[in-house]
This record gives sequence, C-alpha cells and structure tokens, in this order.
Amino acid sequence: MAQTSPTPTPTPTPTPNPTATPRLDQRQVNQEKRIAEGVKTGQLTTQESTNLEKREAKLEADKQAAKADGKVTAKERRKLEREANRDSRKIYRKKHNQKVTTPAG
Repeated sequence: MAQTSPTPTPTPTPTPNPTATPRLDQRQVNQEKRIAEGVKTGQLTTQESTNLEKREAKLEADKQAAKADGKVTAKERRKLEREANRDSRKIYRKKHNQKVTTPAG
C-alpha cells in the first residue's frame, strides 16, 4: 500500500489593493521633508514654501480623486507620477535659486 502525501494547501496570495499608491505616498513624504528642510535652512522664502505646499496639496487632491472610483488606473498613476516629478523639480529649483531668507530656527 503506497502512502500518499497530503496535498499542500496553497497559500493565498494577497490581492493587491487597486487604490494603493505606496510609491507616490513615500514621494509625498520625502517632498514635504525637502520643503521643510528648505524653510529651516533659509533656502526657501515664505512665498516659495507656500507655493510648493499648494502644489503638494493639489497632488494629494488629485490622488484622492483618482482613488474615488475604487481603482487607480495606469493612466491615472502616470499622471500622478508626472505631477510628482514636476513638483520635485520645482522644489529643487526653488531651493537652489538665489533667493534666501534667514533660517527658521
């Protein structure tokens, strides 16, 4: 009589959340830190930081709008990535222009 081994039960793979945007979420955290650092060191003026924070708020609003229907499509992800790229370039350019203020401290 041959022994049969019990069939292994497959481990269920978690289904990816269609509205998850972990990469974009981390970018937003990093960009907010960069803005805060620019204010702290005096590389960003009050006006520059206000404008950059408005851009970050718009990105967050666009992300929430993309998630509203329960799925972030590839097209929506590309749009959000492009927007985050533009914001990142703006942060760099504003931090490295000739406008400086007294560091916040």
